[in-house]
Amino acid sequence: MSSQYSKIYVGGAWVDSEGSETIPVVNPATETVIAEVPAGTPADADRAVAAAKAAFDAWGATPPAERGKFLGWIADVLSAQADQLAATISAEVGTPLKVAKMMQVAGPLAHLASHAGLAEEFPWEERAGGSLVIRAPVGVVAAITPWNFPLNQVVNKIAPAILAGCPVILKPSEVAPLTAWAIAEAAEQVGLPPGVFNLLSGTGPVVGEALVRHPDVDMVSFTGSTRAGKQIAALAAGSVKRVALEMGGKSANIILDDANLDEALSAGVRACYVNSGQVCVALSRMLVPRSRYDEIVDRVKDIAEAMTVGDPETDVQLGPLVSETQRDRVRSYIDKGVAEGARLVTGGSAAPDDLPTGYYVRPTVFADVDNSMTIAQEEIFGPVLTVIPYDDEDDAVRIANDTIYGLSGAVWSSDTKRAERVARRLRTGTVRVNQGGRGRGPFGGFKQSGLGRESGRFGLEEYVELQSISIPDH
Repeated sequence: MSSQYSKIYVGGAWVDSEGSETIPVVNPATETVIAEVPAGTPADADRAVAAAKAAFDAWGATPPAERGKFLGWIADVLSAQADQLAATISAEVGTPLKVAKMMQVAGPLAHLASHAGLAEEFPWEERAGGSLVIRAPVGVVAAITPWNFPLNQVVNKIAPAILAGCPVILKPSEVAPLTAWAIAEAAEQVGLPPGVFNLLSGTGPVVGEALVRHPDVDMVSFTGSTRAGKQIAALAAGSVKRVALEMGGKSANIILDDANLDEALSAGVRACYVNSGQVCVALSRMLVPRSRYDEIVDRVKDIAEAMTVGDPETDVQLGPLVSETQRDRVRSYIDKGVAEGARLVTGGSAAPDDLPTGYYVRPTVFADVDNSMTIAQEEIFGPVLTVIPYDDEDDAVRIANDTIYGLSGAVWSSDTKRAERVARRLRTGTVRVNQGGRGRGPFGGFKQSGLGRESGRFGLEEYVELQSISIPDH
């Protein structure tokens, strides 16, 4: 095992895992092992929690502005390594390198750096009549993160937690864990106090469950599947831990009858296929007017077939899926779509002819899809788009909301006021109107897409407890 990844980071020191086993990290484009990381144990979790608990009092008492400075310094260290971080993520996830530089690295590092300023803006204390209301750190936080955006999802958890005064134990996905070592090295380099940031590698059922069950962990912040999130919530309930859950989605992209189709269809296909569809907010259901259905399906087919797929180190739009398991899962969904009667417009479950090595899936489009079909209801997490017709605006909203999920969505119209009215009717955490971004708004879901919010001030609020101190007048 490469010495770079041979140890875990606990209490401000690089230490050996209590176990001797390792987990291989596989490049999904070449199918070769590029690194190995320790397969952590419950004993490792105990050590990390003890270190975090020991750091809590002093770190929680550190002024927020000082805590924010450390995050800014870590961001500076990582920014100097941006190209290497992008290459690492591309190698472990399969994201095309040019996409990784912008989406996987630049955005998260800017978000990390912004927490220095957030420390000055956040209302740590306020008066409510005769009470002083204090926003105090919730305590020791276990952060369990996914593989699809390994740096971004870590930053979304550790930055607000550390700023709030909460020591963190990070358990990254064992599928794509490597950037977490760069974060730990940066924390060490800037002198972050021992125990404020701890890094464990390992599997969810072993290390993740040990953290969730641990009586000295006060909060669990998790991003991943709805199935795993439900298990975490159930385990955490035993000790009444706070949980923040960012889980699955099956987001609808409503294209209204007055939309600019050139823009809407091109952007809609890209929003489904970005990162090879391995995005929780992927707009995987395109809802279009029945009166223009055939025309739109033909145009979507052409857009999908023009998407370039291949080696993520080259100038392509889509790389491989992250693993053999994920590739096979997505292929099985495509086969199920065909079996349930959807019309395969392009793509399919067969491997691309020119890519015999790597976990690739063809950009796939289904038409004649009923919203009750499996491919319209379950999160596929791959480059699979369903095009569903609607009769009128009310029908579009009904179909969009007809899912257990409520994470994201989009509405396209030449009339932004009309699009906004439709957006307000969607039971989902975020909605984009035309090309609108998310700005500084919160991120999170309704229904079975999760609990809590991430990003900026809204994300910071998840990591504080409200304490009310009543002070008599004199």
